[in-house]
Formats: sequence, structure tokens, C-alpha cells
Amino acid sequence: MRHFLLSLAFLLGLTVASAGEPARSAAYMRWDLDWRVAGGLPEKVMLVSLQGLANRESPQLYIIHPADFQWEITQPLFEFYQRKHGVQFTELKTASEALARFAHFAKGYVIWEPAVSASLNVAFTIAGLEDAIVVTAEQVPLVQAQGLKQIDDLRGRYTGQTDAQIYGDAINRYWSRCTHDAIMLMGGHRGTVRQPAVADWGIRRRMFFHDLSANPKHPDELALAQRLYSELNPLAFVFGWHAYGKDTEEQHTTLLSTYGLKMEGLHNLPNLSFNCHFSFTPGFKFKNNHRVARDAKLTAEPKVYLAFVQSDSIGIGVWTKPGRGKLPFAWQVTMNWTKFTPAALEYFHESATPNDYFIGGLSGPGYMYPNHIPADRFPLLMAEAREMMAQLDEHVMEIMDNSAADGNVGNADLTKEAVDRYYAAFPDVIGFINGYGPARTRDLRDSRPLISYDYYISPKRPREEVAADLNELIAVNRNRPYFLLIHVRESNDVNSLVEITRQLDGPTEIVPVDVFLKLAASRKTYTTRYQDPAEPKHFSGYQR
Repeated sequence: MRHFLLSLAFLLGLTVASAGEPARSAAYMRWDLDWRVAGGLPEKVMLVSLQGLANRESPQLYIIHPADFQWEITQPLFEFYQRKHGVQFTELKTASEALARFAHFAKGYVIWEPAVSASLNVAFTIAGLEDAIVVTAEQVPLVQAQGLKQIDDLRGRYTGQTDAQIYGDAINRYWSRCTHDAIMLMGGHRGTVRQPAVADWGIRRRMFFHDLSANPKHPDELALAQRLYSELNPLAFVFGWHAYGKDTEEQHTTLLSTYGLKMEGLHNLPNLSFNCHFSFTPGFKFKNNHRVARDAKLTAEPKVYLAFVQSDSIGIGVWTKPGRGKLPFAWQVTMNWTKFTPAALEYFHESATPNDYFIGGLSGPGYMYPNHIPADRFPLLMAEAREMMAQLDEHVMEIMDNSAADGNVGNADLTKEAVDRYYAAFPDVIGFINGYGPARTRDLRDSRPLISYDYYISPKRPREEVAADLNELIAVNRNRPYFLLIHVRESNDVNSLVEITRQLDGPTEIVPVDVFLKLAASRKTYTTRYQDPAEPKHFSGYQR
């Protein structure tokens, strides 16, 4: 029976470590920030493909990235694994050392062609299906020295072809053999620099890799993306990120949302093939820093209430930077990490200060735009989200739909139909927050408010200008109480936010977001409104 359960967990890509498991040994490597195609990328590609194979059945190889890599938590998690899971790590300092230790997990190698960008994603797909290490022609002697034989050589196969032609051929050759529970959108950085750090996960799970565009200006690519997404299983994942310069985040998220799929970014999210093997430590239970009970009733005073929220995934923010804990802060948690990187969630909860509060999102059990989720898929998706929020002890859901917006500008409002569905799907939350940049959707039902962001703090905007903007909002919104919800871009320095709050015109009070929502429920000084179909929309993407 245990063998069957472990096999099932492996097929689903879920955690398989059990309580009381003896100490493990594993290897680790430290990488630099050189992801240039003409520099450090080929070696990293070879190693990340090796990592996906080595970690397929057990956690063997972990990568530590520099502190200024976008995902800043690889070093803290490395220490967490040693401290809480008893992992005994041995450092591997060269690619040759890594190959000598782990090449036996591979059956051969596949050669990609750096001059043909899409050939790398085809090679990654082959690597997962054929247990192959991905190399350039110059790296062949390294893998041959370990006794590995060539499985495929993509040089010349796709020369002069468009991405649509390349992926059309790859779909015909490989798609039927790949998992249909997930797909790897290996986009992000393009051109002279690429960062496919999440490729290990796609290789481990035997996913199909692509960076097809959702931009209507690329109809051939869009048609292929539509085919792939339509053939995925219900509630499937899209891992990775859209291709910079081809399409936009808004275009691609709109596209996958129309199929009820769940986006989990980014293209450079590292170590999932390692992380997925660990469960929560014995006896661990999430306990959020709730300041109010679900049935509590508060009364707002005639003042300005402010609440700060950081989304964009907690793992790429300022969690490890100085200043955290000085202000009440809500952190949007990537809830699906309960399934494939639980140690990170345990680390965040373990290291939280009393001022850190966790909320669910983004829009459901993954990043998606609710205005475009099919009605028949919405209940199933949100049931999954409810289950994870209960496990994570979260009482607030964050929603975002930028299908009619562009980054932090444009129309980020929710339709009334979408709002109706959220209130029906989440009867136990104390409230909802909405937007990325400012939005205008607001509601109050059964003492549960939905409040949109009134302001977005860009890390590039001078602090004195942020303070002036907030004071202008305070002056313009004269009706008290005024509920000022602020979205903090993930790379903002918390210490600078403390300075901003000292420059605000009073009376003001900074409160945790759960208190904020309870206060907003007590005095409805805001207008109920939803997205107006007649209003202009900033949108140039796919619509079903």
C-alpha cells in the first residue's frame, strides 16, 4: 500500500516525505548571476536538466542563488532544510563534479542550438521524456566522459523556421507523451539572456515546454497555444511565465484563464524538483496572526485607515530585508506551494513577526483572471482555493483581473458576475481585496466588504512623491472614515515606507488588513460599483 501511495504521489508531483524520516544527504551548488547565452547559460542549462533527473525520485541536488537573484529565499531555505529536516549537504563546486555524481540518472544527452532560441525548449521537452541531459555541441565531451550516448541532436533541424513552425513540429512529435496535468511556459527573459531556472520541475514532471505568444499579432503561435491549453486536463497548471517581448502578462493570463487553468510563476523559480519531496515538519500547523475573529464587530472612527499589502509572490519580495515587522503588512501567499514547496511556506510562517499577516491569492488556487474563468470551472477552482486557505489559516482572499489593464494602470475592475461568484464561493472569509494598481470595485455583503486598492507604490517612485500622492488622496476623499488600501510592489524597502507614514496628514491609523476590512464593514462610506461594460478598456489580447 505504501508503495502505491508513493507512486501516486510521484505521478502527481506531490510531496512524499513522511514524519520521522531519517536524515538525508544531498548535494548543493552555488550559482552566479551569469545567464548570458554566450556566457553562463549553457552550463546552467546542462545542470538544471541534470537536477530535474537527479531529483525525480528523491531530493538529490539543490541550487543556491545569490542574494540579489529574484528569488531571494534559496539560502534561507537551504538553512531551513538543514535545521528542520536534518539534510546533510555536500557542496559540488564544478559541473564536472555534478556530472560525476549524478550522470547515472540520465540515459543520454540532447544537443540544443543556441542560435535557435526555441530549440532549447524542445530539448527540455525531450530531456523529460527521454531522461536526457541538455547540452550544447561544445559540452558533448563532458557528458560523453560519463559514458552517456546521444539521444537527439537539434542542430540544423529548425534553422530558418519560425517559432510557430518549431513548436508545431514539437507538438506533433512529443505532446501526446507529455503530462497533460501541467505545461511549462518557458518564457521570461529572451534574447542574449535567459533564466530557465524552473526547467528542473518541468523535466521531472515530463511537461511540454514552449514560449508561444498569446498576442493576436502572432496568430500562428496563438492558435498553437489555444490547442495546447484546450487539451490540458481540467484544473491543470501552467508553470513558468510569458515570453518578454512577445506578449504581455495580461494577454497570456487572460488566455489561460479562459480555459480555467492555473498559472504558477515564474520562469526562474528554482528548486521545485527538490522542494516537492518534503512535507511539513511533524506537528507543524499554520497559525496566522489574526487580530480579529471572523465574527468580530468593530466600529470605525472618523479618520483615515491605511493597510499595506504585498503581492507578486512572497518569495520575491523583501521578506529577508531589514525593516520587516515595523509596519502591519499583509503578504499574499502562493497557496499552491502547499503542494510542491511546503518548506518555503513553513519557513515564512516560522519567521513571521506579529505584524506579518498572510492572505490567500491570487484570485484563486493560482494566478488567473476571474472575469474570464468559465462559469463551470469556477466552483471547482475555488473549492480548491478554500481548502488551501483553510490549511494556511487565511481569512482574506486577494483578487486581481488585469485583462482590461496594463500593469498598474487601466481598468482593473471586476464584473458583477465575478463578484457574485466570489461571495458565493467563500462564505467564511472576512472580506476580499482587489486590484494591482488602483481599481474601483467595491461592495459590502453580509458584513464582508470587497475593497480595491486606491494606490500602488512603485519602488522607483521617490518617497516624497509617494507621501504627496497619499496626502492628495486623503484630501480628495473627505468623507470619513476613508479606507485607503495600498498595494506595495514587492521590491519596496519597508524602512522607507515607515518614513512615508510619518509624513501623512492626519488623523490616520495604519492597521492590519483583517482589522481594515472589519472597520470597512462597520461604516460604508464607499460606493458599490463593478466594471461597467461601457467604460474604456486598455486591452489588446486574446478574447474567447
